[in-house]
Amino acid sequence: MSPLSRRSVLAGAPGLLFGQRHRRPNLLFAIADDQSWLHTSAMGDPVVRTPAFDRVAQSGVLFRNAFCAAPQCAPARAALLTGRPIWQLEEAGTHGSLFPTKFDVFPSLLAAAGYFTGLTGKGAGPCDWRRSGWKHNPAGPDFDRHTVAAPPKGVAAEDYAANFAAFLAERPRDKPFCFWFGSHEPHRVYDQGSGRRSGKRLDQVRVPSFLPDNDIVRGDLLDYFHEIEYFDRQLARCLEILDKAGELANTLVVVTADNGMSFPHAKATLYDHGWHLPLAMAWTGRFKGGRVVDDLVSFTDFAPTFLEAAGLRPGAAMTGRSLLPLLDSGKSGVVDPTRDKVFAGRERHSHARFDNLGYPARAIRTATHLYIRNFKPDRWPAGDPEFFADIDGGPTKSFMMEHRGQPAVKPLFDLAFGKRPEEELFDIRADPGCIRNLAASGAHAAVRARLRSELDRVLSAQGDPRMRGSEIFDSYPRTSAMRPGLGGFNRRGEYNPAYK
Repeated sequence: MSPLSRRSVLAGAPGLLFGQRHRRPNLLFAIADDQSWLHTSAMGDPVVRTPAFDRVAQSGVLFRNAFCAAPQCAPARAALLTGRPIWQLEEAGTHGSLFPTKFDVFPSLLAAAGYFTGLTGKGAGPCDWRRSGWKHNPAGPDFDRHTVAAPPKGVAAEDYAANFAAFLAERPRDKPFCFWFGSHEPHRVYDQGSGRRSGKRLDQVRVPSFLPDNDIVRGDLLDYFHEIEYFDRQLARCLEILDKAGELANTLVVVTADNGMSFPHAKATLYDHGWHLPLAMAWTGRFKGGRVVDDLVSFTDFAPTFLEAAGLRPGAAMTGRSLLPLLDSGKSGVVDPTRDKVFAGRERHSHARFDNLGYPARAIRTATHLYIRNFKPDRWPAGDPEFFADIDGGPTKSFMMEHRGQPAVKPLFDLAFGKRPEEELFDIRADPGCIRNLAASGAHAAVRARLRSELDRVLSAQGDPRMRGSEIFDSYPRTSAMRPGLGGFNRRGEYNPAYK
């Protein structure tokens, strides 16, 4: 943390914003890995069961329009840690690169203000934070001492809840805490068939409109749901640990994910299933629960929210806005009409193109429309056709590649794997799967022009290098050349030359 940033944060010393009205809260931040917004039982999915997520939503606020700042792990996590969009984060705004220490992150700011901080599982990453100069992961010091004796196939070995208990046991009694529970689930790979073996039924699955509807895809979705439920069971244990410790009422509990589901036309894309995510927040000692909020909120809002809740003043560089006014309002529905749009972007994902080039794109989302600007429409958005490496491997991807010539599959294959035009526009109300591009429609010209203008205005005001024609994002180092079959990053998102 820079001396200037430290001074600006500590100037808002604990109690400055709230006086003596509130004891400084603890923070439990639980983040899944690759989960789209629809896939909790609180959101009405008929198959997946998430009682712990539902508990947080019922005792607090369920956000139905929550969006990350990038549809990929590393830049999305960097944005929520810093409260800034990816185009302001240099190497941290792309995937598998560095994370410059000059960018303040909320766990470090809270630690400087007296919080006890820690991390289990996946924090910031995948990035080479050691080479960047961090003493520990930007999400916090490591508490990964406990493992599961025989973890299910495809699931990480960390015993997240046991590590949280160990963290609480070490916390000094006079310190509030900030704990990052970074699940590796439901990131691929999945244990194929695990969903059906758990008793889930293929005929109950709601297949998104952008995927083929067959037993292979349905089974793949069931396996994805199975891993969501594993994350939820760990979350349930963490909530019980908090409750038994007498800390639940004074803990701001946040449950979300980093980016969307690991399927074609979702993760690593700016379509809705790539960056529209689950979010529930509860602080039973402070704000009223049982509410559903429809304001559009960005994950750049997390850092200023957590700092303000701790009595600190968010840094001036943060573009996000605190969510506390929404949480404290006691209202449901649209609470703040000014929260009517969110923004996101993507650069390089995997090593998927010649010379390690990325796929630069930016998006603006309103309650009714999604507009995407693709800066390099000549490139393949899913990666060069040899591997289409920007789409994670799995049964659904394999089926679509093997059957790409079939009439029922080809339009969906082209949508997920093919090249895209410079501009895309979707009516989210009529087309939540983002299939029908309306950018060239005369009937939608006014909407396209308005959203393009607003996107360009915000990107220019926030200094996006792409708006001045800079190619600097393609020059940032990638720590590992992740071709299929080659590793480089371990499950913690850290670079390891020996990892396969």
